[in-house]
Amino acid sequence: MTFREKFIGDKSFYKKMLAIAVPVMIQMGITNFVSLLDNIMVGRLGTDAMSGVSIVNQFIFIFNLLIFGALSGAGIFSVQYYGNRDTDGVRYAFRFKVLIGTVLTLLTVGVFLVADDALISSFLYSGGSEGNMDATFAVGKEYLSIMLIGLLPYTFSQIYALSLRETEQTVVPMVASIVAVVTNFVLNGILIFGLCGAPALGARGAAIATVIARFCELAVLLVWSHTHTERCPFLKGAYRSLYIPKNLFFRIALKSMPMMGNELLWSLSITLRNQCYATRGLDVVAAQNICSTIVNLFSVFYMSVGHVVGIIVGGLLGAGLVREAKDANRKLMVCSVGCGLLLGGMLMASSHLFPILYNTGEGVRDLAAYMMIVSGACMPFGAFAYSAYFAMRSGGRVGITFLMDSGYMWLAVLPVGFILSRLTAMPIGPLFFICQGVEVLKSFLIFFLLCRGTWANRLVGDGEFQKENATSGSV
Repeated sequence: MTFREKFIGDKSFYKKMLAIAVPVMIQMGITNFVSLLDNIMVGRLGTDAMSGVSIVNQFIFIFNLLIFGALSGAGIFSVQYYGNRDTDGVRYAFRFKVLIGTVLTLLTVGVFLVADDALISSFLYSGGSEGNMDATFAVGKEYLSIMLIGLLPYTFSQIYALSLRETEQTVVPMVASIVAVVTNFVLNGILIFGLCGAPALGARGAAIATVIARFCELAVLLVWSHTHTERCPFLKGAYRSLYIPKNLFFRIALKSMPMMGNELLWSLSITLRNQCYATRGLDVVAAQNICSTIVNLFSVFYMSVGHVVGIIVGGLLGAGLVREAKDANRKLMVCSVGCGLLLGGMLMASSHLFPILYNTGEGVRDLAAYMMIVSGACMPFGAFAYSAYFAMRSGGRVGITFLMDSGYMWLAVLPVGFILSRLTAMPIGPLFFICQGVEVLKSFLIFFLLCRGTWANRLVGDGEFQKENATSGSV
C-alpha cells in the first residue's frame, strides 16, 4: 500500500466527510464567531464586566461538558445502532439522554444557587494592573442568576442536536444554531448597549440575550424533528413511555458514567488550571478570556473533523466493518492534524490583531497575544488528540479516553500548574508556556495507543432487540 493510499482518501471519501463536516463546521463556526462578537461587546464595557462574565462562563463551561459527556455515552450506541439500521436502539438511546440530561440539569441549578458566591470568589485575586474585585463579583453574580434559566433548554437542544447528527441529519442542528446565534447577536446589541430605545443593561443584557437564544434554538429543533418523523423515525413514540430494556440501560450507563465523569473532571481541570493562572491577577483573567475566545474560533475546523470521526468510524464499527473503520480513522486523523497546522499558523500570525478590539489596557492585550502565540504552536497536537478522543470513544474504549483526557490533566498538568502558581513567584508568561507544553506531551501517548488498534470494537449485534424484548424488563 502506497503512502497516498494509506493516509489520503479518494474523492468519494472526502465527499462523504464534507457532507457531514460542513454543516457541523458552519454551525460551530457561526456559534464561535458570534461568541467572539459577544465577547468583544462585553469587553467594550471594561475589564471588570469582561472578567465577571468570563468567570461565570468557566462554570457554564463545566456544565456544558458535563451534559456532553452524559449524552455521549448514549451517543456511542445511537451511532452504532443507526449504522446497523436499528431504529428501536436509537430510540432507547434517545430516551436515556432525556432522563440523564434532565436529572443533571436540575442538580446543577441547585449547586449554582447554593454555592454561587464561593465559586465566583475563588477567581478573585489582587495583583496585576487592572480590575476591581467587588465590581467583578457583582457582575458575575447577576450574570449567573440569569444564565441559570437557560440551562434546561440548552440541555434539550443538545439532546436533539446530537441525536440528529448521530443519524446523519446535520443540517437542521446547523440551522437551529444559526437562528440562536443571530438572535443572540441582535439582542446583545440591543440589550447591552441600549439600542433601538431599549435600556442599556450591560452584562445583564448579555445574559438575557443568551437565554432567549437558547429557547429559540430548542424551538427550531423540536418543531422540525417532530414534524419530520419519517426522517427521524426514532422519535415516533419516543415520549409514549420512558421504557428502556434493562440490559441496554445498564450497558449505556456503564459507558456514560465514565464519559460523564471524564467530561466533568476535564472541565474542572481546565477551570482549575485557569484559576492557577488567575492567581497572577485580574488582568490575567481578562487576557485568558480573550485568548480562549479566539482559539475556540480557530479550532472550529479540526473540531468538526473530530465529530466526523465519531460519526463515520462509529457507523462502520456498528456495521461490523472494523478494518474499514481503522482505515477511515487514519485518513481523518491526517486531515485533522493538517487543519491544526494551518490554523495554528494563522492564529500565531494574527495574534496581535484581535486584542486591540477590546476596551482594556495594553498589558492585557500583550498578554493575550502571547497566549495566542503559544496556543497556536500547540494547535496541531490538540487537533490530533481531539480526533483521537472521538475515535477511541466510537469503539467504546471509554476507560482509555478517561485516562488520556481528564486523567492526564489531573495527574500531570494540574500538579505542575498548582506547584508553579502557589509555591513559586513565576510570572504568568512562563507559567502558561509550561502548562501548555505539558498538555502537548499527551499526544505522544495517544499516538502509541492508536497504533495498537485495540480501540476499534463493535458494541451492537444484529437482531439484538428481538431477543432482548422477549426477556428484559423496563427501567
